[in-house]
Amino acid sequence: MAKFLDDLLNVLASRVAIIVLGLSKVIIIARWLGPEMNGTISALLVYPSIFISFGALGLRRSSAFFIGKQMFEEGYIKQAIVQIWLISSIFSIVACFLLIRFFSSSGDNLIYIFLAILPIPFSLLISYISGIFLGKNQIKASSRIDWLPAIFTLLSTIAFVIIVPYSVTGALIADAVGPIIMCAILLKENNILRFFELRVNKKILGSLLSLGMVYALSLVVLNLNYRIDTVMLDKMSTSYEVGIYSKGSVMIQYLWQIPMMLGTIVFARSATAKDSNAFSLKVCQLMRLSLIIIGIGCVILSLLSGFIISILFGPAFAESASSMALLAPGVLLLTIFKVLNMDISGRGAPMVAVRAMLPALGVNIASNYFLIPLYGADGAAMSSTISYSFGALYFLLIYSRFTGIGIKTIFGFSWKDFEVFSNLVLKFMPKRSI
Repeated sequence: MAKFLDDLLNVLASRVAIIVLGLSKVIIIARWLGPEMNGTISALLVYPSIFISFGALGLRRSSAFFIGKQMFEEGYIKQAIVQIWLISSIFSIVACFLLIRFFSSSGDNLIYIFLAILPIPFSLLISYISGIFLGKNQIKASSRIDWLPAIFTLLSTIAFVIIVPYSVTGALIADAVGPIIMCAILLKENNILRFFELRVNKKILGSLLSLGMVYALSLVVLNLNYRIDTVMLDKMSTSYEVGIYSKGSVMIQYLWQIPMMLGTIVFARSATAKDSNAFSLKVCQLMRLSLIIIGIGCVILSLLSGFIISILFGPAFAESASSMALLAPGVLLLTIFKVLNMDISGRGAPMVAVRAMLPALGVNIASNYFLIPLYGADGAAMSSTISYSFGALYFLLIYSRFTGIGIKTIFGFSWKDFEVFSNLVLKFMPKRSI
C-alpha cells in the first residue's frame, strides 16, 4: 500500500500540474485570439492528435507490457522501438500533411500545416520512451514526462502569443516547443537512439507491432470518438462554432485527468499483476471513487458553467457554457470506460475496448450529421454525450463478461472504497511521539 500511495501522489502531482498549466495556456489563447482563431487552431491540431495516437502504434503500452512481463531483454526492445519510430514518424507526417492540406478549412496555409505537424516525431518518441518507464513501474519518471512539456508549452505561449503577438502562428509554435524540449531532455538522459541498428530482430519487432497495432487501433477509435465532433464541425459549420465547442469541451474534459491519474498506475500494475481477478476488483473500487469525484465535478461545472466560462475565457465564449453542460453526463459515464479499460489494456487485450467504442463512434458520426446543422457547437456536444454514454454502458457489459465480475459487484459501494483516501490522510498526519 505504501508504494501505491507514493505512486498515487506522484501521478496526482503530475495531473494537477497538467491541469493548471494546460488551463493557463487555454485561457491565454482564448482571451488573446478569440473564438474564430481558437477554432482555426483546434481544426489544425485535430489531425495531428489523431495521428500521434495512431503513429504511436500502441508501442507505449505494448513495450510496457513486454518489459513488465520480462519477456524480452530491454536493449532489444529499445532497438525495435527506434526502428519503428523512424518509419511511423515519416508515415504520420506525410498522412497528416495530406489530411490537413485537402480536408481542413485552413489547408491552404502551408506555414500552419508545417507547424501543426512539427511536434509529431518528437511526441511519438516521448510516448515510446514513456512506455519503457511504465513497464519498469517507474511511475515518477513516467509522470514527469507527462507534465514537464506543459511547462515549456505555457512559457512559449506567453512568449509567442502575448509578448510577441504571432496570433495563430505563435500558438502553433508554442504547441511544438514542449515536445521538442522534452524529447531533447530524454535523449540526453537516456539516449535511446544509440540502439539504432539496420539489422532487424523479427521476433521482437513482430511481437511489439502485433500487440501494439491492436493497442493503436483501440487508441485511434477512442481518439476519433473524442475528435470527430471537431472534424465534422470544421466541415459542416464555422471556425467560430469550432472555437466555442473547443472551450466548452476542454473544461469539462479536464475532469478526466482524475481517472487518467489512476489509470497510469492501474495499467503499470495490471501488466505485472499475479492475480488478475483480485486486481480487477481493486480497479472496480477505483472506478467507483472516480465516479463520485467526477460526478461532483460535473454538477459544479454544469451549475456554474456560465460564470466559469465568463471568468476564464471572457464574454466572447459565453455560448461555450451550454456545450460544457451538455457534455457533462457523457463525460461522467465515460469515466466507467476510462478506468476499467486500463485494466483490460494491462492484460494485453485492447480489442475489448474496440468492440464497444467502434459502434459508439458510428453513433457519434450519425448524431453529429443530424445535430450539428441544427445546433452547431451544442449539437456536437449532444452527439458526444450520446456516444460516450452508449460506449460506456456497452463496455461495462463486455468488461463484466470478460472478467467474470457481476455488474452488482462492480458498482458495490462500501466504506472500504475510501481506504485510499484515509491512508493518504494518515500518510501526511504528524506521528505522535510516545
